[in-house]
Amino acid sequence: MVNNITVVIRNKNQSKALEFLLRNLNNRYSEDISEIIVIDNESTDDSELITNTYGAKFHTIKKFSYGGSANLAAELASNNIVVIFSAHAYPISHDFFKQIKLKFENNSNLAGVRCLHNHNDYSKYINNISAKDNPNGAGLIFCGSAFNKSVWETHQFKADITTFEDKEWTLRVLKNGFDIEFCPSIFNYNIKRTKRENHFRFKNELVGSYKLWHNNITYKSIIRSFFGDVFKVIKNSFLDMYYIIKRLLFKLYFINNKPDKY
Repeated sequence: MVNNITVVIRNKNQSKALEFLLRNLNNRYSEDISEIIVIDNESTDDSELITNTYGAKFHTIKKFSYGGSANLAAELASNNIVVIFSAHAYPISHDFFKQIKLKFENNSNLAGVRCLHNHNDYSKYINNISAKDNPNGAGLIFCGSAFNKSVWETHQFKADITTFEDKEWTLRVLKNGFDIEFCPSIFNYNIKRTKRENHFRFKNELVGSYKLWHNNITYKSIIRSFFGDVFKVIKNSFLDMYYIIKRLLFKLYFINNKPDKY
């Protein structure tokens, strides 16, 4: 099989996850990949040492943006098929890259493919939901997706976009007549964010969603969302306490009514 896939990994201080991903790629998919590049956002851990250990290329990006890092990924890639991962994600299916390559071989008009990592992806794939019908739910996500460098050469990513750079590119290339498809390659997206990180992400996505999808946000919707969130917190707190008490009562009952041992 001809190796014509470049894997690009975006990383910042995730050396443990990065090492696992690189080991996974080297041990299971070496025949499918001809190049691995780590784009690092000024990590202070041993990410560079780990990258060198596995024979991958290491490039530092100082002024990070999602679109800018995707452009750099395309510039550095020696191959036409570019697969992007975050360090905290990794492929699972044994034919992950073979399926991606097959998609591009079968469709010369293909700008990119979106792989599967959760129920929503799988459901849309099984139900044949297309990116044209649902560019948000079936368009690219720049972790576990692949794009065509030759398409990128005339339609580069927006470097100044705060988030949804993948969805903005999806809309643009679809408008210009290219295709984006689901690919039955499975990967795991494994990250735990703090509440502060989730809030930062929420702010970026709120602004990005308005710019891209023109979602109408009103005072009424804000108030409704606020009271909905408060209700969920109170409801979940009561349910948690209810089952904590039920577990306590069962343990007390169990002490006095122990079954016979096997």
